[in-house]
Amino acid sequence: MSDFWIYVEIGLKHVLNIKAYDHVLFLMALTVSHSIKEWKRLLLLISVFTVGHTLALVLSVFDLLRIDENLVEFLIPLTILVAAVFNFVALKNH
Repeated sequence: MSDFWIYVEIGLKHVLNIKAYDHVLFLMALTVSHSIKEWKRLLLLISVFTVGHTLALVLSVFDLLRIDENLVEFLIPLTILVAAVFNFVALKNH
């Protein structure tokens, strides 16, 4: 079980690193249109993001998935923008 906490600590350092602000921006873009009353949906969104990100990291660490770093760096802000625009449109139409 101690290995689990090592990886939790590494994950927290990864996400909370000042250079990893894109993680926080993406989570904000996903969750900003939801109220705290929708905590189950918020928890699901955050969990799906976390599992997806973890899976991508695991696949890349074990060299099972190779994606050009430049493509990833381009897609990160694009997905944040798409999520933000989607939420803006959804809020405007609500």
